[in-house]
Amino acid sequence: MNKETRFEVIYKDGSEMKNEGLRQILVDKQTGVSYLLWKAGYGAGITPLLDADGKPIITK
Repeated sequence: MNKETRFEVIYKDGSEMKNEGLRQILVDKQTGVSYLLWKAGYGAGITPLLDADGKPIITK
């Protein structure tokens, strides 16, 4: 069974083992939209990356 992942990690910084948390930039392979994911402790947050005009950053 070949399972294709929809998101690709293009940047990774930090560590889940430290208080600073883990920061990643993910790209949705279907839409090209880039997201910032921040995980620290038991919490996490995700948001689309926006350009100066407030439009999502598209990476294709």
